[in-house]
Amino acid sequence: MAGPAMVAIAASILLTITIGLLGPSAMVPALTGPAWQPPYSLAAAPEPHLVIVLAVAALSLGGLGLLAALPALSESGDSHSPPAAGHPSTPAPGSPSAPSSERPSKGVLRSLGAFPSPKTLVIIGCVAAAVLAFLPPSGSGDHLNYAAYGRMVTLGLNPYTHGATDLPGDPIADAVEEPWREEPSVYGPVATALQAVASWIGGDSVRLTMFVLALFNAAAFIATGLLIDRFTRHDPRRRLRAALLWTANPLLLYHLVAGMHVDTLAIACMVAALLARGRPASSGVLLGLGVAIKVNAGLVALGPAWELRRRPGRLALMAGCAVAVVVIGYAIVGLDALAPITRTSKAISHASFWKLVQGWLQAIVGTGSAYRGPIQVGSLLVLALIAWSLLRLAVRTGWTSARGPLPRHLAPSPPTPVPASQAPAPASSQGAVALPPQDGLAAPPSQGAVALPPQDGLAAPPSQDAAALPQQSAALPPDPASSPQDGVVPSQVPASPSEGSAATSRRHGSLAGRLSFPRLLGWSSRAAGPEVVSAGRGLEAPVVAMALVVAYLFATPYILPWYDGLALGMLVLVGASALDGLVVAHLLALSLAYLPARVEGQPEDLEWLRTVVRPQIGWALLALTVALVVWAWRAAGRERRRPA
Repeated sequence: MAGPAMVAIAASILLTITIGLLGPSAMVPALTGPAWQPPYSLAAAPEPHLVIVLAVAALSLGGLGLLAALPALSESGDSHSPPAAGHPSTPAPGSPSAPSSERPSKGVLRSLGAFPSPKTLVIIGCVAAAVLAFLPPSGSGDHLNYAAYGRMVTLGLNPYTHGATDLPGDPIADAVEEPWREEPSVYGPVATALQAVASWIGGDSVRLTMFVLALFNAAAFIATGLLIDRFTRHDPRRRLRAALLWTANPLLLYHLVAGMHVDTLAIACMVAALLARGRPASSGVLLGLGVAIKVNAGLVALGPAWELRRRPGRLALMAGCAVAVVVIGYAIVGLDALAPITRTSKAISHASFWKLVQGWLQAIVGTGSAYRGPIQVGSLLVLALIAWSLLRLAVRTGWTSARGPLPRHLAPSPPTPVPASQAPAPASSQGAVALPPQDGLAAPPSQGAVALPPQDGLAAPPSQDAAALPQQSAALPPDPASSPQDGVVPSQVPASPSEGSAATSRRHGSLAGRLSFPRLLGWSSRAAGPEVVSAGRGLEAPVVAMALVVAYLFATPYILPWYDGLALGMLVLVGASALDGLVVAHLLALSLAYLPARVEGQPEDLEWLRTVVRPQIGWALLALTVALVVWAWRAAGRERRRPA
């Protein structure tokens, strides 16, 4: 299925580009300004039904292509079946157990042969995002509001207390579409500052203002994709999955780039913050910037907070930097910026399954109330249930940033060192190489020291008298990256399927493993990086953040398609699982519900898309929410029943 899936994804991206290239239509709001200014289009004035059909095709092909590609990617690796007795699994080259300096084996690359290379997918996604920045935004009219809020700042109005109707006759404000003309900004001070910069550059031209905003947006999307690609570069399968879920994801290119939603900026900050959490100050600043763009992105901050709960100094530094950025931002714009947020937090979107609940309550109890209070309480309970289910699964199966949730019998075990007293006595202690302290294990005394075999390109000094480590049991298989005579190293762990069903493993605590990640992220042996769980310190920050964000997006009463971008940004930082497909299906269902996500310029004979199809999508979202909880509880339940 990999070949057809990639064809569908490519076709989806081309269709998204085509919609913008055709120019103003039912999917693309018109932009005023000199024709020589970007963004550019053919101004072909396509028929409304045609562009909506193109949008349906783009979304359907993209979503179905992803849903087919992700299982095919898992099937290209090893299965989840446990190793047979006496035949231990071996780590897959190019997996997290292999250092980034090693080239993946031909076997791993051959198993991914039906897919383009990860580098190719990343290039395709980045090029597509760059091209879309030069085309008029499509899919919704939110970008027109962004331009109007920036215009208000440049004219001395407060965008948090005024709407577009307060600027009658202004060329930028007049472009805002119904029903949002009276709505003040719900975005944070950093987002408003960028909108003001775009307005200052664009002046009276909607086109130029929009182009500057598009450049900000596309740059954030591309930078996030490149950062994620660098994070996963040591494993071709993880790298390919990350490209499919983010950089070359046709649904995200449709919503975040072509739709030019401000969520892209917040996601970029949050992904960077999680990858930079080895430097608490930098991570805290990035977290604060994300919250100051869009407040609901603040859920991500709970991940690093949980990870650092036993390191109060680092936690205080990170939290202090984050809070300082948010406080300074809102102090500049004033407390009026909080009022629109509290008001919209009680809204219920038409595609949400809570709209169905609202209808049931009105039919049973009466129509005299919108029942927003009970629905808010119910959504919090659902959020808690989903978050608890995912975190419970993560704890029981060892879900980390390196691999997905696995049964305990397949999960890596802590390293089992060989006591010096049990090692063969060397002929002479001359030239013996002492094993350096690692993973909390004290180095053996120099007398009778055990030689450390070559590992990860950090070979021990040669010694004729040093004793080699004895062969261990099947629970600790030999390292395929080492030569047969190298034997087993103390830091080695058994292989475990990663990326859903791909066989991967990690050298927990190995020096090369700690050095193989980008130094610019500040990861080290003492940093709260991707080795934290392997050291037995609890759930990793990306796993906690992912669980909370997914729970929020599946449970919130107010949900729009592009909100799911934050969940996908978190998913690429953790191991693969069935949750990948559930989130993609969630995004696809929401995408089809909002075709398009604007009111003006729609043909009357397609009104049924809004009045009939959109409310029925709530049933699909409800089914996906139930499926998520059932999957998480069954997977964790099987692990609980499994004998240790």
